[in-house]
Amino acid sequence: MDAAAVGGAFLSAFLQVLLDRLASPHLVNFIYGNKVDANLIQRLKNTLYAVEAVLNDAEQKQIKDSAVNNWLDDLKDALYIADDILDHISTKAATTHKNKEVSTTASSYLSRFFNFEERDMVRKLEDIVTRLESILKHKDIIGLQHIATHHHSSWRTPSTSLDHGSNIFGRNKDIEDILNLLLHDGDDVDSDKISVIPIVGMGGVGKTTLAQSVYNHDTIKQKFNVQAWVCVSDDFDVLKITKTIAEEVRSACNTNNLNILQQDLKDKLTGKKFLIVLDDVWNEDYDSWNSLIKPLRCGAKGSKILVTTRIRKVVSMVQTFQGFYSLEQLSNDDCWSVFANHACLSPEESAQNMDLGKIGREIVRKCKGLPLAAQSLGGLLRQKRDIRDWNNILNSNIWEIDEKESKIIPALRISYHYLPPYLKRCFVYCSLFPKDYEFDADDLILLWMAEDLLQPPNNGKTLEEVGYEYFNDLASRSFFQRFGSGNRSLRFVMHDLVHDLATLIGAEFYFRTEELGKETKIDNKTRHLSFNNISDPMTDNFEIFYRAKHLRTFLRITFRRTPFNNKKAACIILSNLKCLRVLSFKIFWDLNALPDSIGELIHLRYLDLSHTTIKTLPESLCNLHNLQTLKLYYCDQLTKLPNGMQKLVNLRYLDIRYTLKLEDMPREMSKLNHLQHLSCFVVDKHKEKGIKELGTLSNLHGSLSISKLENVSNNIEASQAKIMDKKYLEELSFEWSDNAKDQFTNSQSEMDILDKLQPAKNLKKVSICGYRGTRFPEWVGDPSYRNLTKLSLSDCDNCCILPPLGQLQNLKELRISRMSMLETIGSEYGDSLSGILFPTLGYLRFDGMPCWEVWHHPHDSNAYFPVLKSLVIRGCPLLRGYLPSHLPALETIQIEDCDKLAFSLPRALAIRKLVIRENNKVVLRELPLSLEEIEIHGREATESFFEVIAITLPISLKIVWIENCSSAISFPGDCLPASLKSLSILNCKNLDFPKQNQQHESLQSLSIWSSCDSLTTLPLETFPNLSSLRIHNCENLECVSAPKLTSLLVEKCVNLKSLPCHANTLLPKLEYLSIWECPEMETFCEGSMPPSLRRLVIYKCEKLMRSPSLSLMDMLTNLTIGCCDGVESFPNKGFALLPPFLTSLTLSSMSSLHTLECTELLHLTSLQHLAILTCSKLENMAGERLPATLTKLQIIGCPLLEERCRMKHPQIWPKISHIQSIVFHFKWI
Repeated sequence: MDAAAVGGAFLSAFLQVLLDRLASPHLVNFIYGNKVDANLIQRLKNTLYAVEAVLNDAEQKQIKDSAVNNWLDDLKDALYIADDILDHISTKAATTHKNKEVSTTASSYLSRFFNFEERDMVRKLEDIVTRLESILKHKDIIGLQHIATHHHSSWRTPSTSLDHGSNIFGRNKDIEDILNLLLHDGDDVDSDKISVIPIVGMGGVGKTTLAQSVYNHDTIKQKFNVQAWVCVSDDFDVLKITKTIAEEVRSACNTNNLNILQQDLKDKLTGKKFLIVLDDVWNEDYDSWNSLIKPLRCGAKGSKILVTTRIRKVVSMVQTFQGFYSLEQLSNDDCWSVFANHACLSPEESAQNMDLGKIGREIVRKCKGLPLAAQSLGGLLRQKRDIRDWNNILNSNIWEIDEKESKIIPALRISYHYLPPYLKRCFVYCSLFPKDYEFDADDLILLWMAEDLLQPPNNGKTLEEVGYEYFNDLASRSFFQRFGSGNRSLRFVMHDLVHDLATLIGAEFYFRTEELGKETKIDNKTRHLSFNNISDPMTDNFEIFYRAKHLRTFLRITFRRTPFNNKKAACIILSNLKCLRVLSFKIFWDLNALPDSIGELIHLRYLDLSHTTIKTLPESLCNLHNLQTLKLYYCDQLTKLPNGMQKLVNLRYLDIRYTLKLEDMPREMSKLNHLQHLSCFVVDKHKEKGIKELGTLSNLHGSLSISKLENVSNNIEASQAKIMDKKYLEELSFEWSDNAKDQFTNSQSEMDILDKLQPAKNLKKVSICGYRGTRFPEWVGDPSYRNLTKLSLSDCDNCCILPPLGQLQNLKELRISRMSMLETIGSEYGDSLSGILFPTLGYLRFDGMPCWEVWHHPHDSNAYFPVLKSLVIRGCPLLRGYLPSHLPALETIQIEDCDKLAFSLPRALAIRKLVIRENNKVVLRELPLSLEEIEIHGREATESFFEVIAITLPISLKIVWIENCSSAISFPGDCLPASLKSLSILNCKNLDFPKQNQQHESLQSLSIWSSCDSLTTLPLETFPNLSSLRIHNCENLECVSAPKLTSLLVEKCVNLKSLPCHANTLLPKLEYLSIWECPEMETFCEGSMPPSLRRLVIYKCEKLMRSPSLSLMDMLTNLTIGCCDGVESFPNKGFALLPPFLTSLTLSSMSSLHTLECTELLHLTSLQHLAILTCSKLENMAGERLPATLTKLQIIGCPLLEERCRMKHPQIWPKISHIQSIVFHFKWI
């Protein structure tokens, strides 16, 4: 195959980017117009072409030849620099061309500009051409030559049909499923038609092993007259494969003539039922496949071809029935069995040598369900019993293991080898993600686009569409896997070992770290950097950014707030990293301004400021000619966008969701004709910022929210937005402001405006909020919207009638909320040709409908809601009557604050969840046996629930929440339902907690809030699996015990004096303990606390702070103390010594505290983190400096202390100056 299509070198695609730049008309005209030596450009082209000729050879040899590997690294570094120079010149050329169009004085200015800046660019270009020519000369020294195609030696010996005997783990169901597919003859009467069954999965998941197992199964041998096994691998040679099949079926024909071979094979197979396995197929060429199977079509009905492959495109090519068999990873337990079998570690030996067993299971976790990895690592440790050997494997990166000893990386590398060059670059880029990181296609494609990893589109495609093709191709080859269940999941992850492969190939050019600090080792060749957090103030990291001055990617990947030294950080980054294409300041919460120097990053394509407190954006941002993506998601302090946004002519993606203070849009947004995604448009009364600016933006994709529609004066203006022409939009939201409800007089005008905003027919989701008309236009509910799946109508206060929504044949989710004039629902269902209304609706919600009184239902109960799964009615106080009587698919029903609704459960066998809140007329007469979760509030509903379960108990009930019942009630039989896993009881003081005389194995979580006043002791031995217990305001409770409890919260138990005696045996697995407002509690317990306890929270328990038992808790690592109102200094001599091995200490809400006694903390020799929160009077630190081990001091809500720290007060500063990170409200000082 063509190397450019399959298996081409990684750098080939990069070279093409450079060659495309050199061919750019703007660049050519600019260079020749400024009298740059034409020979220089030709020398660069010649060098690139010469390099390209040997890349395939170099990529193959680099694996084993370090000299070649170093040569490639040097080449890649030079190409990066060349690309930066060419991109700089291209950008200047494009902006110069644009400036000439708008300015008559540009020529003299540009002439001066060229003399200074461009002369330097030419010098750099000359230097890099010379360097590339020097690199090229070395190719002969290291023996590189031109090879047309990049042949790859197989990572394994060819497979055979011999199986592994009985040593196959975790595949019983897979074997059974494949056998069923093979043994089933099907209903196809065409006996000439064979069935092809593809098995697809990532490399090393066990496809071949599975195929071998079924191939040798007794039932298969009995079923098929003829069997053949062919290891196809990477060379799909029709002649060779046909010859192998012929040999397998004992054909006597020995020739290289394909025609004679196929004729003989056809004669041999005619009328026979055969099974042929084609193992490890990579070919995607349909013509080759069709040629191969011609002689195989003659078999008897029921003949099968079993194909194993890593590639979904192969599946699409070969499959003859709807579907395929996707082989997933093994469970950890099954993977352990594979590992232990190959490590010769018997269960008895594992039990005896617990350290080996523990390390072994950690090694298996690294395998992430890949049996090849478990087999390979187990084989490495076969008969080795030195714990150091096992730890070496555990702590090694997979790629550090010798490939002669482990087949993991070679097995995965072959998948990488078969990627086209452009996909190789996209795949390696994903090494910037952390392991187990969930990503979606949209975000990743924007990054690929910014890094010039996508080939220029053709045939009318967009760059984004090219990106989706790349993404789907990588997913089809198992480089990406869907996160979660089902094929509809939009999130993806990379298998850890695939991530290891990307990291290995990315080498020093890609750098991923959890924390970016002054100790971070970044190479001067590093171009792409991603990190989670910044561990040091940015001023301490200056050297990092100087070393990494060629960085293209500064990407933050996290969901946690991080301090950001607001004054200097952005300036340091922008002043040093001039080559950036991707810049993310995401979730730097205290970043409230960008310096003007942002406009100097002329290479920048992607800027993410989401979740920052930025208030304004500098006008210089509009100088970023190349900017494609601007993310301002959740910038809730941002009020304006730069006025010159129309200059961002390459902008394709603008995300301003939840930027709620944004007052309007910049003028002339219509000039951004490359815009593909605009999340929101804020309509202004000013003409240049009005809704007509949307008119020319016909390429918008995804979702669009149009707000402040009260500023649209008439239907003519609305029509200028040309919403109907935006055929690529899938979601559309129309919003009027809350304060505009009373500012209109003409209902007909309102309806005309919304009518002219009618969207295209392929829309999937529509939301209308704050609409001021009395009726909706005809397009709302029009059955021609066949793709519409979600509809929301809210805050339409003047509407008194709903549109005919029942006619929307594919509507799956409907929300109607806060329609304050709506009194009746039902007559607007509309007519349906099929006779069924809402035929696909699965979710229906009514919320906040103060005047809704009547819900009419059609006479025929089968004529509507046939698949409704969830029904929610909240805040409808006047609603009377009954719910629909027949909802056969209903699983969840939630009724809240509907006092006049006489509620009874509809006829539904599938109900799993029931929620009833504040409904006085609700009486439960029966509960479905399928019920799994119930939440009930109020006396009537609770009483009826207990009456019902006394007669018939749902056998699947797992979660029960009972609240606000004053009646004296108890569980039937003084026992909890056997299936119950979680029980919450709130404000039910007269409810008797069951004595539970027999073991209850299921209960895992128990909460008792201001309830069960008769409860004095809570012996929980009968709940052996209880792991979480929360007790709040149980006035008479005196004692608690539970053997498997890991989390215990005790609140407002005013008579509780201590935890149970010998807590270490009664609560042996306790890890987290929280005690709030138990004023009489003087000691934790008699005897020691559980050794598993790590975290302790104490609030408003001053007596407990004096308990000597606190000092003895050597196991504690995290301690929080709060609300000790009378305490003026802490720790003071009246308190017990704090536990000695704390790593984290938090002091919170101590209203009288004015002095922190530092000397009393010196014994905490492991303390790393000290947080002081909401201590408004605290201003002093007494004694010696804080412990030397402290690395972070966090102070929030302590204004007096904060002021003195900022001033570096001589009484305070010497005690804290040694601490690496001092943070006030997420800001470093």
